[in-house]
Parts: sequence; C-alpha cells; structure tokens
Amino acid sequence: MTLLERIVVRQFLYPAIITPPTPLSFTDQYAFRPTGSTTAALIAFLHSVTHLLSSNPFVVVLALDFSKPFDTVRHATLLRKFALLDMPNAAYNWLVEYFSGRSHCTRYGGSTSTLLNISASIVQGSAIGPVSFVINAADLTTATPGNLVHKYADDTYVVIPACNV
Repeated sequence: MTLLERIVVRQFLYPAIITPPTPLSFTDQYAFRPTGSTTAALIAFLHSVTHLLSSNPFVVVLALDFSKPFDTVRHATLLRKFALLDMPNAAYNWLVEYFSGRSHCTRYGGSTSTLLNISASIVQGSAIGPVSFVINAADLTTATPGNLVHKYADDTYVVIPACNV
C-alpha cells in the first residue's frame, strides 16, 4: 500500500498544492512539501521579523506546537479540503476509500478492547500522512491583517507587529 500512497502523493497531491484553491494556502508551510525545507522556513521567518522591525519598534512571536497533530486530523474535514484540490475524481475517490472504514482496538495484557471505527487520525508512517497534515492546516491563517503565519509541520509561528498589539 505504501507504494500506491507514494504514487498518489507525487502524481496528484503535490501537483494539486502548487495551485491551490482560494480558501487554502500553502505558501506559509515549509514542511512536507517538495519545495519546503528547514532552511527555507528559517529564512522566511527571519525575513518577516526583520522586515517588520524596519517599521515597528518590536514584534511579538507566538510559538505554537500542536500536540499529536496527526491524531487530531478529522477525516471529514480533510476530505472536504481534498475535494477543493484540482485532481482527478479517481484520485479523490481513492483518498475517500483510504480514509473510510478505519478501526482501532487496544490490547493490554491479555485483553483486547472492542473494535471501534475512527473518524480522525492519519496512519503514522504512511506516505500520505505528512501531505495530508499540510492540506489540513492550509486554511490556518491570522484574523488580523498584517500578522503573519509561518508553519513547519506541527510548529506554527504567528508574527505580530507592534502596530497590531
């Protein structure tokens, strides 16, 4: 299954995030993208802070680190965002099937819990997981014009110029 996941990511999801629809933006996300890197994230972040300091006496940086980000992705929300992307129906339908019918049970000692359906979380270690997280976070933006967001995987930095404090 991992080979098929990689094919879906490379041939359909990566091309679809190059030209995203209006409600989604990937320009502030630097992880899990073909053109993203830690270096690009640091340069963009430092450029934003330096630029804002040229016209503001200070900036405030809020550093957010989402805990268990892959465990909290709701399938219905993610599939709605996938539907906005420009990809063939067959690829979208494959993604719907991929995220449908997932279940989980817990084994502790000699006991096993009942099997329950899950409607959230991305399979860790899957090829589709990282890009799914990026797509899920693509509509996370600031509410105040002039504030900036920089995302790297589950780390998000909100940069607020002094004029907005």
